Amino acid sequence: MKYFLLIVLCAVGLNASAQWYKYNPFRKHTRYPQVEGPVNHSVAALPTMVLTRVKIPLSTIERTPYVMAMIEASVMKTAQHNMRFHVYNAASYNFSDLAQMYMKQKRLAEAKWFLLQSITISRQQNDHRHTIANLMDLAAVKADYGDYEQAKKDLAEARQLAESKGLSYDLAQVEKKTRYLQDTKFKPLQSVTRFPETAEATTQSGNK
Repeated sequence: MKYFLLIVLCAVGLNASAQWYKYNPFRKHTRYPQVEGPVNHSVAALPTMVLTRVKIPLSTIERTPYVMAMIEASVMKTAQHNMRFHVYNAASYNFSDLAQMYMKQKRLAEAKWFLLQSITISRQQNDHRHTIANLMDLAAVKADYGDYEQAKKDLAEARQLAESKGLSYDLAQVEKKTRYLQDTKFKPLQSVTRFPETAEATTQSGNK
């Protein structure tokens, strides 16, 4: 019985590998090329794009009377809006902008009025730095009027406010503004006094 089972198993094994006789372990097998690795197609592998810096020249808008009128109307409309809806702090800055526009146009009366309005609001809002800036502008307007004593009082108030609040930068700006007005506005004109004899002698020498 054992021999019978052995013969059956051998027969089954031969049927499963019918080409066993072709197998040669010493035969040189064909080597195929290796499979190429995956290619990285991510964004990081893309070449970096270098942008050249182009210097764009600054363009200046000519301040024609029409342009100034348009800017004035826009700022005025914004100020009216802020006052209507009780945004007083923003309205105070709008009044300062209007005042500075009028100062450039030598419209001193309008500049003074808007500066006074802005100072009133900035004091109520405890915006000390804005109050100091307004006082310096108001001093410049009064100096242009020729009211030097009132201009000095505004500068003294601005200096006192900056010192009391410890605003060193604003104090330096007040000192700078004071020196500028002293050199340009407060300094009296030096008049040359000539006696009639000296003037006559100068005229005769010039005629010769």
